[in-house]
Amino acid sequence: MTLLNASRAGASRSSAAAAQRLSTASTTERLAIAEQLLLAPFGLERSHLSRALADIAAHGADDADLYFQYTRSEGWSLEEGIVKTGSFSIDQGVGVRAVSGEKTAFAYSDDISAASLMDAAHTVRSIASVGGQARVKAGRRAPAAKLAASRSLYAGIDPIATLDSTAKVALLEKVEQRAKAKDPRIVQVMAGLAMEYDVVMVARADGTLAADVRPLVRLSVTVIAEQGGRREVGSSGGGGRLGLAYFDEELVDRYASEAVQAALTNLEARPAPAGELTVVLGPGWPGILLHEAIGHGLEGDFNRKGSSAFAGRIGQRVAAKGVTVLDDGTMADRRGSLNVDDEGNPSQRNVLIEDGILKGYIQDALNARLMKVKPTGNGRRESYAHLPMPRMTNTYMLGGDKAPEEIVASIKKGLYATNFGGGQVDITSGKFVFSASEAFWVENGKIQYPVKGATIVGNGPDALTRVSMIGNDMQLDSGVGTCGKEGQSVPVGVGQPTLRIDGMTVGGTA
Repeated sequence: MTLLNASRAGASRSSAAAAQRLSTASTTERLAIAEQLLLAPFGLERSHLSRALADIAAHGADDADLYFQYTRSEGWSLEEGIVKTGSFSIDQGVGVRAVSGEKTAFAYSDDISAASLMDAAHTVRSIASVGGQARVKAGRRAPAAKLAASRSLYAGIDPIATLDSTAKVALLEKVEQRAKAKDPRIVQVMAGLAMEYDVVMVARADGTLAADVRPLVRLSVTVIAEQGGRREVGSSGGGGRLGLAYFDEELVDRYASEAVQAALTNLEARPAPAGELTVVLGPGWPGILLHEAIGHGLEGDFNRKGSSAFAGRIGQRVAAKGVTVLDDGTMADRRGSLNVDDEGNPSQRNVLIEDGILKGYIQDALNARLMKVKPTGNGRRESYAHLPMPRMTNTYMLGGDKAPEEIVASIKKGLYATNFGGGQVDITSGKFVFSASEAFWVENGKIQYPVKGATIVGNGPDALTRVSMIGNDMQLDSGVGTCGKEGQSVPVGVGQPTLRIDGMTVGGTA
């Protein structure tokens, strides 16, 4: 499991009111867009979808769904004042899935047509006969269509159309100019802009119809600073489910400042110490430790199979008092948020750990059915060519009552890590390793100097019990996180307050 694209912490734009709204009216609007893009151009109607699902269901499958997707993407990169790359792509297709017990059959095609849809249905329906005879139920009628309730967390806009090409390049040029103007030691700036317009439609065997229109934008900046023959890198950026107007003057300047400051800090960095140390994690993006070391271990598939360190521990204490962890797909405009998941279930605000007690796991439809619980709105897939599985959305820890300055001042000797480049975890053992891209050595409560090459090694469940101070400064990352699992990548968010964790193993170069 790997989380990529590190970024400085950013402010949350969550809206409690928007998170609570569930309606079929918004589903109707999105279905109209989806049908216009994914059905009408290919001569398909809802009756074709019902026919394909009925064909699968007649052979005794426990569940089945159709997942249509249309994705338009655009990207630009700028380096040394020159547009280095520009890309534009359109991808569309349909995935057809049948489930029988724990077994899944799946077929997909970029040819959206009645013939290919029925071919896929014929292919996957055989799953019901694996290990026995197919339970054919002749004359079985398709259930009546019903609209899924969904949220309205972001505008259904095409972000690619919110600025023309000239304005997009001008935005990147502005990022470069701001960064170079910050300090004469900045010798190179690379800026990138990525946009995506994603329309999905889900038809389920029980007659449920759902759709979503998902905008996504990301602006990134990486700088190289040079001093005395030494070069160091700094980066920043952000985004969300918004239009390009989100990147206003203030935000562009903030990204440039953060990238430059990170590079300049690393120019002064000394080799990191090693050993068992007190570690304080900064707010926001350092929540990748939470995502990797704890979040993946709370996904339903790993726990159903008993391969997670958290398996069978519902109701038990798994963390220190005060530790409350949520996975929340209902936050307005956030990168990891969804109006409905990729199985047509509305996103939810799921409390996973409350005051140190394990409360539940995040679930897709298959694992929820097998574990006899309800789906949690976490069935996600990279595209129509991939199977859904339980995945995180926006995963974060709630804040406590300590001022961040008080937490840093409590360190006798230890590490204060404010940014990470990424991390990995072994789900079965819970062991993790993270690389700090910005960290400081602290003695007697005072920050002494920046350090380079620090890695934090530990065990997720064990680390949760070592949390001794929780800050009152919970922040979400600025919106560039991408999570990988079993070869699939999806956009996510992370967040946490400043945390003190005692007795962590730090690998260093000193």
